[in-house]
Amino acid sequence: MMDASSVKLPSQRWLIVLMCFLAVAINYIDRANLGVAVPMIRQEYGIDPALMGLILSAFFWSYVLMQLPGGWLIDRFGSRLTYTVATLIMSVATLATAFAGGVTSLIACRLVLGIGEAFCYPVNAKVTSLWFRRSERGLATGIWASGSRVGSAMTLPLVAFLIANFGWREAFLVTGVIGLVWMVVWYVVYRDPKRHPAVTPEQLAVLEADYAVKAGAKKIRYAELFKYRTIWGMMIGFFCLNFVIYFYTTWFPSYLTESRGFSLAKLGTLGLLPGLVAIPAGWLGGYLSDRLYKGGWSLTAARKTCLVGGLLSSSVVAFAPLVPGDAAALALLSISYSGLAFAGANIWTLPGDVAPTPAHVASISGIQNFASNLAGIALTTFTGVMVSITKGSFVVPLAVAGTLSIVGACAYLFIVGEIAPLRSADDEAEALAAGAGAAPAKA
Repeated sequence: MMDASSVKLPSQRWLIVLMCFLAVAINYIDRANLGVAVPMIRQEYGIDPALMGLILSAFFWSYVLMQLPGGWLIDRFGSRLTYTVATLIMSVATLATAFAGGVTSLIACRLVLGIGEAFCYPVNAKVTSLWFRRSERGLATGIWASGSRVGSAMTLPLVAFLIANFGWREAFLVTGVIGLVWMVVWYVVYRDPKRHPAVTPEQLAVLEADYAVKAGAKKIRYAELFKYRTIWGMMIGFFCLNFVIYFYTTWFPSYLTESRGFSLAKLGTLGLLPGLVAIPAGWLGGYLSDRLYKGGWSLTAARKTCLVGGLLSSSVVAFAPLVPGDAAALALLSISYSGLAFAGANIWTLPGDVAPTPAHVASISGIQNFASNLAGIALTTFTGVMVSITKGSFVVPLAVAGTLSIVGACAYLFIVGEIAPLRSADDEAEALAAGAGAAPAKA
């Protein structure tokens, strides 16, 4: 029998992680650039906060709706083709925003952007599950997931510079072209391990070992995934995390400029701090999870420790609008964002951890991301309404965000069951009868 530990896995997988990292960063630049341009757009078109919240939330309407079919399409047609087409759609939508003439066209561009960006995370989760063993996915996921913080952090100085020197429309032209460049490189570079010429049969066998399916095992159909309690726990927990994280990619620049009085220059410098601090926190969350697993902890204990700890620490966001000093507020926001990043690296390992086969990874990713991005609609709209009602205060939205961080921690701790490949009802009964232990809990 082949010793898996003696097989050196292909180094190309780290290039693929880099490509996934860049894709996430570009996605976040394209979705967060509107947040930076909000003050200029509102002034040009006379848009009030509530209507601006509606425009900001439009991205999430299509983004959410595409998660379920998007995950299925990725599993059906593969990562290379779907990522290429999705990035083309995303980039065209960003370019088109530069020519928007008002509220209706802005909403239309954001809807198309959401369709294109819906594929990013499910593709990355699937790619990671194919190219990395279960004991290494935390770090790999932490690296590419940190692209969201890098993208968000880069958006502030990049878009602020472009707006200040050229105008908000030109900022969208530049960011749209960046996506098109990445798209071409991805199509040329990427192949699944089965189709990659540099992957040997021995390496492929090691990579596929985590998905070894028992002969005669019953297939779990797409609709049956919703019967599992673990899937519902993943959906609830991720909804809570994203409610907080989308504050940073939508209303965060407005909070700093309108509530804290930051200038555009200050926004592009001090406003970077939470995102910058969160970058290594995401790497640490993934690394620590893998390290605990390799050190003898169960996969369930390793993943849940990082998930729950990260979400609990993120709850301090509730106190940010209550402290008088900018330094204290930025410190709390940085701790919160770091906690979200720490947990987030593990959230995106879960689809690969619980998927019964590689053909389920993107589907499960799409399901949990569908639920999580309902929070995008809720956060952007709710915050816009509350800021309008309270004459510019962010106290209520951030208090709700802090509370949901705690709710999310409880979901991962108590609702998500054993983190292991899901089994069909028949296979679960057979395993229990044979004394194999409890399978992932069903609802």
